[in-house]
Amino acid sequence: MFQPIDRPLEIPVLAADRHAAILDTLRVQRTVRVSELAAGLGVSEMTIRRDIDSLDAAGTLRKVHGGAVSRATLSTLEPGFGVNADQRTEAKEAIASAAAELVEPGMTIALTGGTTTYRLVEHLTGPLTIITNSLPAAEKLHRSAASGITVLLTGGERSPSEALVGPIATSTVRSFNVDLCFMGSHGVDADAGITTPNLAEADTNRAFAEQCGRLVILADSTKFGTVSLARVAGLAAVHCIVTDQPPSDSRYAAQTTVITPDSYASPSTQLPQDAP
Repeated sequence: MFQPIDRPLEIPVLAADRHAAILDTLRVQRTVRVSELAAGLGVSEMTIRRDIDSLDAAGTLRKVHGGAVSRATLSTLEPGFGVNADQRTEAKEAIASAAAELVEPGMTIALTGGTTTYRLVEHLTGPLTIITNSLPAAEKLHRSAASGITVLLTGGERSPSEALVGPIATSTVRSFNVDLCFMGSHGVDADAGITTPNLAEADTNRAFAEQCGRLVILADSTKFGTVSLARVAGLAAVHCIVTDQPPSDSRYAAQTTVITPDSYASPSTQLPQDAP
């Protein structure tokens, strides 16, 4: 929940006061949401959206679906697995549950590093072959009581996201062909595509994207509009994005399929079966 940083709990009257409170918050946390800012500052969500638009135009933050992120965190900051694991847990669980609907018995699937792909593990049942470079996912699969699942773990160098990356991991990934690849992402942008702050992880994830029949991105809505250092793939290479809330920017839907948990509740929704 948003709380104004280092200032009394009072309603800012001037736009400058609100802008200062928003930026103060972004200095100590990576993201802020419109609804939390509106409640914390005692103003309407429309007012907060205008504030975010103004600050985005000034280059002091970056507007994303439902809120904003600090520009200081976009390119190179790579929070560790433990930091991200406790953030937006409900959204990640909903995404994981929806993504599991795309899996069919007998498939060979790939799981990249990330806290959302990690949550997908508990929704998977055999028979499956799973190739992963995620140490937490491999450990969770090893402890799982699910039968009929074969796990292949790549080698490589450990990254802050607890993924195995680098030349060894990339070479291993390129030796496999998989039906589905579920990939986590630091950023998903209509222009920049899928990006990550880790150059080695970008290279390994690029190999995953090239070796799969269908590439599925698991990303909560705060990832939309975020651009990081290294590009993994453009949206045209993405079969679908599974998220908790669809982006308002129509360019995403024009390039790939966006799936939310609600997609499965709507009989009129045709879930993707073939690559675009």
